[in-house]
Amino acid sequence: MTSPASAAGGTDALEARTFQVAPGAPLPSLAGLQGAGRVRELAALSEQANAPTTPLEVVGPAAGYGTKATIPAVAPDGEQRPALANSAMAVSYPEPARTMTLDDCKQHMKGDARVYMKSRFAVCTGLKVTTVWEKQNGAVGTSSYTVYVRGTVPKEADRTMFFEYDVTDFTTVGTTGVAGLKIGLKGTIPQDWPAAATAAVGKALPVTKTWPQMKASPHYTHTVRYAPGQGSGAGAADVVFAVYQPEVVSTLPAGWVGESPKTGKPFMFAPRWDAASYLRNSTGAGNPANKGGAAFAMVATLEYSAQAGAAEQAVAQHIQKAFTNPKATKPLNALKNVPGDNLNEQLHRLFLDKDRHARNRAVAVRECRRYWGADYTAGGKECDEFPFASTYEGSAIDEYDVHAEKNNYSVMPLDGKQNGAAGNRLSGFYNNNRIIDGLEDGFIVKIS
Repeated sequence: MTSPASAAGGTDALEARTFQVAPGAPLPSLAGLQGAGRVRELAALSEQANAPTTPLEVVGPAAGYGTKATIPAVAPDGEQRPALANSAMAVSYPEPARTMTLDDCKQHMKGDARVYMKSRFAVCTGLKVTTVWEKQNGAVGTSSYTVYVRGTVPKEADRTMFFEYDVTDFTTVGTTGVAGLKIGLKGTIPQDWPAAATAAVGKALPVTKTWPQMKASPHYTHTVRYAPGQGSGAGAADVVFAVYQPEVVSTLPAGWVGESPKTGKPFMFAPRWDAASYLRNSTGAGNPANKGGAAFAMVATLEYSAQAGAAEQAVAQHIQKAFTNPKATKPLNALKNVPGDNLNEQLHRLFLDKDRHARNRAVAVRECRRYWGADYTAGGKECDEFPFASTYEGSAIDEYDVHAEKNNYSVMPLDGKQNGAAGNRLSGFYNNNRIIDGLEDGFIVKIS
């Protein structure tokens, strides 16, 4: 590509090429870009980084939007565990994180990572925008900035979602046109379910500023909220799913020729609002306009510990055996492959169908009696089953789904107190993470 434009009115063509890559992606030096083929390598990296837009963990209708990633988001550091308790009744699931600092987001967006899920209420994504400035004799300068977007639900009893945009890490090398480069930020909702639902969206975005202006004012807060009464779902779930897509628009200054404006799309967010009657704040504490809550529709992880001293140790060990050596568990099944330990085989909460829940439990107890006898409860033991009776994948699944594998679960008599502790932790997990009934939500189990 050539251009008659010249910084001084001469014959040197001024060209600029803009590339969008992961926030932590290493970039070649200006000297490296002057080597044969290096700009093409950067272009290939940019195209690869821009291909997926949907995190692998997204559940519900938004999971089918855009191009889904093939690798999971960064897992949380360490376990979110409460202090050990002497009584099973005292065991609860810890409150998930509802805030995320910019530094926290940056630390988890290294290398080729483009999305980080701290919890269902704190997720971030980002995009690095690099421009190579060229004359006829090759690259003469580079510039780069990075946009991080943090989505959070700070308050459990508030349906407002906050999207914090930060434009950071402004760098220039050599001769550039950044004084006139324009940076635009947008936050769009390209799709929601039901389609008739209407969001209340903050006015902070869109915004467009020059490089110097954006560097001086780099932070913006965008809010999104769906009022209750617009959703769908059984059991008064009142669920609204949506896609929230950040966009970064880079526009070249006058006199520079190249693809402009160029829009980059960081990984999208999958916000969800509900007013399920069986979850917290179902009445709005006297304010019906604020009943229910919000979360990101991404797979949650239930953590159990098999370590000595953990209140649910026996249950965790049972589940671990079901995952790692399923054919050695009861009931016998040479094809057994117990779900629940990976994103492709999620579990789904069963709450509304009380009869099915009871049937899951009855089938499990029947198998405990079959293999360990009627007195399997001696010494205070209970029949523990996995997948849980409170999931659609429970023991009786083959009676409700003709395509389900028969006997694809595990039962084992375990200490009643530890079984109770595990049950309390599971109940807290459901509530704290706003897990809704049905196949449009999902979770997995991690054993440590």
